[in-house]
Amino acid sequence: MKVKKGDNVIVIAGKDKGKKGKIVRVLVSLNKVIIEGINMSKKHQRPRKSGEKGSMINVAMPIHASNVKKAE
Repeated sequence: MKVKKGDNVIVIAGKDKGKKGKIVRVLVSLNKVIIEGINMSKKHQRPRKSGEKGSMINVAMPIHASNVKKAE
């Protein structure tokens, strides 16, 4: 894999094409990367304690490594 954790990358394909970000995590076996602020998805979170409300949180989802390139 040509990119690693901490690299600054540009998305070259997909809904976030042209956006820049920093790699937070690399999933080597799946050949995917997670970039902060890119490919965000809403996730429903259950209440943890009684009386607390559930909420929706934004989570960065993996994107295939072939759809990113290193930024100079």
